[in-house]
Amino acid sequence: MVRSISSSLKALVVCAGLSAGMLAQAAETSVWKDVQKAGVLRCGAAVAAPYVMRDAATSAYSGYFVDLCRDFGEKVLKVKVEFVDTNWDNLVAGLQSSKWDLAMALNQTPERALAVAFTVPATDYQVSLLVNKDNPKLAEVKDDIAALDKPEVTFAVMSGTAQDKAISSVVSKGKIMRLPGMDEARLAVMSKRADVLVDASDTNHLFALANPDWTREILPKPALAKQGVSFGVRRDISPADLQVLNIYLTQRRETGDIQRLVDQASSEANALAK
Repeated sequence: MVRSISSSLKALVVCAGLSAGMLAQAAETSVWKDVQKAGVLRCGAAVAAPYVMRDAATSAYSGYFVDLCRDFGEKVLKVKVEFVDTNWDNLVAGLQSSKWDLAMALNQTPERALAVAFTVPATDYQVSLLVNKDNPKLAEVKDDIAALDKPEVTFAVMSGTAQDKAISSVVSKGKIMRLPGMDEARLAVMSKRADVLVDASDTNHLFALANPDWTREILPKPALAKQGVSFGVRRDISPADLQVLNIYLTQRRETGDIQRLVDQASSEANALAK
């Protein structure tokens, strides 16, 4: 009798474990299977160069996250790719309500992680520095932020921004020139009223590509306000589905493909701005 009861209890435990596993599996969504069934991958597109850009005349999308989304859909999932116009206020909400399957170019933040899941970063956002490569005050400076923090060095930054907060947290000896807009900050460095331009790495990269004759980019160490820039996906995506996209992004990043797409998109953004 005791053995019978023991065997029955063990069987119940096994069944309960199997049931729990089946329920957990059922709670996960097979996103790619649904996408392949529909025949289209929908990518939520909020414009921000060089990640996502839209031609005003043709409504055609470009940018390196657009390139990645199109390539993943067409070559991995073997489906058509559709870009759904939205804005940054609605990008996460649209993903949650299944208006699109992927949200492009989301900075990884704890607050967003409460609402969506993230892939591995395609690129990294951080605050970078841009200097005149002929400036004798900065000739020996490489990427050490402490080496720039000197009384004779002036940092130009847009007042009240995340960049302002980041540079203010590490500069105690240098001067910080807070200006009302990024155009003013760039002009201050171009005119040599300031020595260092403080901005997001992607926009500083755009500016450097447009002015290669005199600019030098610096990614300071330790990094300032560094965050991964990823695809956002629904939180109930299955681990297997998430792994598919993660492997794709990791391989393209490690081979340098993504950096080439970034440079190409940055050049395009500069051309459109002229």
